[in-house]
Amino acid sequence: MSRPNATSPRERWIDHWEPEDEEFWERYGKRIARRNLIFSIFAEHIGFSVWVMWSTLVLFMGDEYGVDPAGKFLLVAIPSFVGSCLRVPYTLAVAWFGGRNWTIVSATLLLIPTIVTAFVMEPGVSYTTLLVVAAIAGFGGGNFSSSMANINTFYPERLKGSALGLNAGGGNLGVATVQLVGLAIIATAGAGAPRLFLGIYVPLIIVAAVCAALFMNNISSVRNDTGAAKEAVRDRQLWVMSFLYIGTFGSFIGYSFAFGLVLQSQFDRTPLEAASVTFIGPLLGSIIRPLGGSLADRVGGSRVTFWNFIAQALGVAVIIYASGIESLAMFTLGFIALFVFTGIGNGSTYKMIPSIYRAKADIAVAAGAPAEPAYARARRLASASVGIIGAVGAMGGLFINVAFRQSFESTGSGVVAFWTFLAYYVACAVVTYIAYMRRVPVPATEGTASPTKKLVLEGV
Repeated sequence: MSRPNATSPRERWIDHWEPEDEEFWERYGKRIARRNLIFSIFAEHIGFSVWVMWSTLVLFMGDEYGVDPAGKFLLVAIPSFVGSCLRVPYTLAVAWFGGRNWTIVSATLLLIPTIVTAFVMEPGVSYTTLLVVAAIAGFGGGNFSSSMANINTFYPERLKGSALGLNAGGGNLGVATVQLVGLAIIATAGAGAPRLFLGIYVPLIIVAAVCAALFMNNISSVRNDTGAAKEAVRDRQLWVMSFLYIGTFGSFIGYSFAFGLVLQSQFDRTPLEAASVTFIGPLLGSIIRPLGGSLADRVGGSRVTFWNFIAQALGVAVIIYASGIESLAMFTLGFIALFVFTGIGNGSTYKMIPSIYRAKADIAVAAGAPAEPAYARARRLASASVGIIGAVGAMGGLFINVAFRQSFESTGSGVVAFWTFLAYYVACAVVTYIAYMRRVPVPATEGTASPTKKLVLEGV
């Protein structure tokens, strides 16, 4: 067993890294990995906060800005779209530049949207300018994928689930944090102080970048597996899971951007009234995400995902009913419950991805394929798929806010958009059942009296 050359953060590159070697892990690896995880979570948390800061900034935009609800929904949709597009190159950047190095760069880039937005955010600014500065807030959306790719390399297979769960949950909490900060500013300084809100994040961004520089490491053996990525794109499972991930994480991030604006536009809430509840949904959705993964471990990811989509559809049905009777309390509770279900679904769908490729490898081995290459291929495809599925799934944030924009523009209410979301969740439940839960006939074989049935992909 060799000692890693970088046992302190002052040694930036680690040339020898063997997390699967238990002695290596206990003596050296665990401490190094934990340190990198802590500061990766911090940087990703700030990234999420910058990504969704427009969910709070639109609450500062009163009539003097001259932007109607439809225009505000477009403003919150733009950073969601840009962040989704950046997820794939950010994932690849970890191998190109090193995890520590890219964390420094990606954190520092967050200063651009924060400072530029603070400079232009005042009544009279053109709508085109607002669209441009909202777009560059998308830098924060890519941080999740690069952070997950980086931490994935530090941990052994048996611990990846918990490490990645902590990393993802800590990052997602950035949504609730930025909305709590917005609430505090609106409550104390009023809705006319967006620059104070933005100014709080400038030093935090600097601290995140400095901490990455001081305490994180690069692993020199990390390489981008472009062959696995190309193969994964041709696999039907990647697109099925992308469809489902739009319904879980895409919903979470989309509603995170839209919740406060929907309360303002549909129920005439003041900025303070809207901000006082918007953080609750993202907070609960982030905290409960690990439960989805844990339930998936115990009873199967497909089962948890299927019933969770049914719950999401019921949650939307409650929201539609509350809209019809104009019950703000029922509407708010239904929306918060919907956040909780998207959080559970985030965990269960993410856990399904490696399980699917493992199950396909099991089938291949049962049919006579060599075990070691089959399972190695499954790990490669799962790793490649995670980044792509994350990027496609995040597009749900764009779809949701565009749907709200069209709904409010045409009817003055979000009900039409909610009916669309309900139909999508029902479709997701059907796809989950057909692809991963239903049993199919297996022809009778020698020694079998009659045909049997098995799950399409056993164990998913």
